[in-house]
Amino acid sequence: MRKIIIMPMLLASFIVFSQEKIVTKSAAITFEASVPSFQPVAGTNSNVTFVFNPATGEVASLALMKGFQFEMALMEEHFNENYMETDKYPKAIFRGQIERFDIKSLTEDYKDYIIKGKLELHGKSKDIKATAKITKTGPRITIISDFDVNASEFSIPIPSLIKYKLDDRVKIQIIAVLK
Repeated sequence: MRKIIIMPMLLASFIVFSQEKIVTKSAAITFEASVPSFQPVAGTNSNVTFVFNPATGEVASLALMKGFQFEMALMEEHFNENYMETDKYPKAIFRGQIERFDIKSLTEDYKDYIIKGKLELHGKSKDIKATAKITKTGPRITIISDFDVNASEFSIPIPSLIKYKLDDRVKIQIIAVLK
């Protein structure tokens, strides 16, 4: 009798714990802080870790700041040494929740969602509200999120000599393809 009760309970616990997170280490973050009439200031990091829990709608991402690549090597050097101070602040972390997320409602058409969470960058932490488009094609889930942050809110130093060439408002996009 005891075996009859224990076996279904054991199987049920495996089902509960099988709701695993999906992880990719090849999500991409692109940012742009360009001002019209000047050379574009943009960087891309294609080695971002992105974690998604489809059961709860929780998301998290980690980007190593030295992973951002630029069109010009000099921009990359200034980004790492002067602005982001990557030796002191090596990573950016976002943890959030997709509002009203239901995995069963996903289709091949993109559906709009709101993600609320916290962005930790340059030693500061700030609440973020971002829009996201999410689709599911077979086993693959794609999440595309866009949001803006102000460099000044994260105490990112921009020398007055070039302040007119950089926008304080930085446009950020993250793309995660999860399988």
